[in-house]
Amino acid sequence: MSADVLVIAGEKLARYGFGDGHPFGPDRHAAFYREFEARGLHRRVEVQETRAATEAELLAFHTPEHLARVREKSATGQGCLDGGDTPAYRGVFEAAAYVVGGTLKAAEAIMAGRARRAFVPIAGLHHAGRNHSAGFCVFNDCGVAIELLRARHGLSRIAYVDIDAHHGDGVFYAFEADPQLIFADLHEDGRHLYPGTGSPEETGKGAAVGTKLNVALPPGADTAAFEAHWPAVLAHVEAHAPEFILLQCGADSIDGDPIAHLRYAPEVHGRAARDLVALAERLGHGRVLATGGGGYHRGNLARAWNEVVAGLIG
Repeated sequence: MSADVLVIAGEKLARYGFGDGHPFGPDRHAAFYREFEARGLHRRVEVQETRAATEAELLAFHTPEHLARVREKSATGQGCLDGGDTPAYRGVFEAAAYVVGGTLKAAEAIMAGRARRAFVPIAGLHHAGRNHSAGFCVFNDCGVAIELLRARHGLSRIAYVDIDAHHGDGVFYAFEADPQLIFADLHEDGRHLYPGTGSPEETGKGAAVGTKLNVALPPGADTAAFEAHWPAVLAHVEAHAPEFILLQCGADSIDGDPIAHLRYAPEVHGRAARDLVALAERLGHGRVLATGGGGYHRGNLARAWNEVVAGLIG
């Protein structure tokens, strides 16, 4: 069976979240899905459950030492997986593996022609590095997907576009010297917001100089600011003619988020999805995989992510 748009959702994906009032709670999935059904979008796409990523798949991006640390913390449920933002809980390894597996399942469906485009709401965990967790992100599903799209399907140029308020540092530094990973990130200035990276001067290293675009916006930047910079992001991506486009569409850039300070309207996320779909179609392959990323105001993420789904449908 083929579908224009695949959405990965369900109870297994919703397991990824931190309790006790943590901003990244497991209720984020339900907030998205209620709006998804209320808009009737669930009838216009194919919805599938996630799967667990295998250890071999996780090792395509992460180190064995990192997996061992997460397994240990997952067994005890004690302590933190990073400097303090990402608490361990029993089963966190398995929950994070379901996130990675959802992104991989969506990527595989696109590459097999079973879907043209896809969305995974609880995914886009862009802060985790190859050897560490960070910023609510245990494993980096985007990084794993990039590595496996290359290894399994022979893709060379992959584009990663990030409109989350926070810089996608886990992806950026993992591929900073890689000229075949086209990177474009529109985020709140790191001088004001975690993780403190993403300066416009960071354009790649060595042979990759010029393949990375970081656009840092001041706190309070709104939809007009996004619209002023977005054409440069699209031009950067199109100039490199990627064979696959990953969109990390964190909703923490929407006005009213409790952690970040940008002021986009939710419609920005729909525009980003539509424009990248149009770009992918111009490039002749149509491959766009969107991941939910951050977003800590439940109403905001519900609206923004469903705008993304609508944008992918077209």
